[in-house]
Amino acid sequence: MHIEFRHLRTIKAIHECGGLARAADQLNITQSALSHQIKGLEDQAGVELFIRRSKPMKLSAAGVRLLRLAEQVLPQVEAAQAEFSSLRDGKTGRMHIAIECHACFEWLFPVLEQFRKSWPDVDVDIRPGLAFDALPALQKEEVDLVVSSDPEELPGVEFIELFDYKAVFVAAASHALAKKPFIEAEDFRGQTLITYPVERTRLDVFSQLLIPAKVEPAMIRQVELTAVILLLVASNRGISVLPDWVVREVKYSSDYVTRPLTQMGITRRLYAAVRSDDLEKPFVQKLINLASAEAKKLQSQ
Repeated sequence: MHIEFRHLRTIKAIHECGGLARAADQLNITQSALSHQIKGLEDQAGVELFIRRSKPMKLSAAGVRLLRLAEQVLPQVEAAQAEFSSLRDGKTGRMHIAIECHACFEWLFPVLEQFRKSWPDVDVDIRPGLAFDALPALQKEEVDLVVSSDPEELPGVEFIELFDYKAVFVAAASHALAKKPFIEAEDFRGQTLITYPVERTRLDVFSQLLIPAKVEPAMIRQVELTAVILLLVASNRGISVLPDWVVREVKYSSDYVTRPLTQMGITRRLYAAVRSDDLEKPFVQKLINLASAEAKKLQSQ
């Protein structure tokens, strides 16, 4: 048998309506067309699907079997259609995010909490972009958005500006370097530098200051959490370099101070990288707008 969805809808409509006239109205076709469709279906099955002598019109045993199939299949088809419609309208989708900025986890979580309330049907996941090449993964559609401070010219990828931040030196208030108005690369010689556990090329202090100056600290201590970094710094166990907004946001203690890196300061810009084809999706725009709004709040503190 060659059974189509319209056949299943026909069987279900006649069973619910009890006759051809009302079923034809429900299906928005003529009674003649409906009769012709039933005749063709019965010819395929080789058996009658309805007991025509009864009023209201009843299904035969074969018709009941087809009705059970309709009751199983049609709800799944309707659910799939609704899902496709939501995808088309931008109500559902996938938002897998890779973060190349370790400190950005603390900034992004409030953004995702707001996003979740507005778009509960969008599948959200976070992948630390420090463990793989996030931007190539974006092009391959393995992730859908990358938070990065290093824009590149990539086909099919757009970089949307989020906010600027300053990389600042952090030391205990009693540390000798705390007395300086600004910190230079040479000041890091002989020091214990406390950083996040990522490659040094992904850390502002190295990429923007120490690597160009060919300066190496005496020791590098890697710590996962910002609050612990600040605790160690306040205890004079080492020095660190963090985004200015992170230091303001965590507010762990008053036992440390911040100083600019170099006399001019080092300013970095954070971007949201997305595929050009996804920019028009409403939930992508919503996430970017929420991220920008949260960034402005951080900068105004």
